[in-house]
Amino acid sequence: MDTVSEVARLRHQVAGWRREGALVGFVPTMGALHAGHLSLVRIARERAAAGSTGGRVVASIFVNPTQFGPQEDLARYPRAPERDAALLAEAGCDLLFLPAVETIYPPGHATFVEPGGAARGLEGDVRPGHFRGVATVVTQLFQLVQPDLAVFGEKDAQQLAVVRQLVRDLHVPVEIVAGPTVRESDGLAMSSRNAYLSPDERRRAPDLSRTLFAARGRALHGETDPRLLEVDVLRQLEAAGLEAEYVEAVDALTMARAERIAPGVALAAAVRLGKTRLIDNVLLVDPEEATG
Repeated sequence: MDTVSEVARLRHQVAGWRREGALVGFVPTMGALHAGHLSLVRIARERAAAGSTGGRVVASIFVNPTQFGPQEDLARYPRAPERDAALLAEAGCDLLFLPAVETIYPPGHATFVEPGGAARGLEGDVRPGHFRGVATVVTQLFQLVQPDLAVFGEKDAQQLAVVRQLVRDLHVPVEIVAGPTVRESDGLAMSSRNAYLSPDERRRAPDLSRTLFAARGRALHGETDPRLLEVDVLRQLEAAGLEAEYVEAVDALTMARAERIAPGVALAAAVRLGKTRLIDNVLLVDPEEATG
């Protein structure tokens, strides 16, 4: 695996692959990689290879300052580029793009992408400006890498919906592929921020996923009122000592609040446990289960 920081080298390498007829898959990350990220790399390789001879995969590591709020964890966000590079190479990545902040946001940078629609509510309310930063950096990375497809994790459900909306609305020629949430053995969704948890907090953190999956069980057994599930999940999270920022049933594609439980409706939640913020979501009724 090669590592590049300069745009010219990135474009030269990708152009060479294209001349060979390869499709290019892309996995944008902020580093501090775990098994969830690596699963996205493997998906990108499989999808790129399936559509061409010798598909290629680019991953990026860039801790994007514009998606962090003033009181958020930009300064302490975990960074381990050498470890991450080794993991990416092992997972089958062909090229790591490791740009400096000045490469993405050069002096005088003044253009941003301001998403509406799926960016409203949930994270959009709790973290003002977050999706402006996400949409801007994703647009720039797509312009720089020019991939055929890009893979994003379902754990960040609203981010996935915003990126899909961005690609559709701005006519960006990139196929967006969703990667399933990867969980620890006790159900906790993998996240780089899990490293912040103390041993006691780590023991309690799976209460978030357990509560969401219990709500999914109720939905599969016939519950159709999303407000009842939201109230019950909030009560259970409070009892477990998790401070909920939101619990909401939403359409997984549009992030609009769901009026009834139906295929494609997800229950999304964000909680604080000590100084750590955790997010998770589950589909209450998977469309495939509903039709199968």
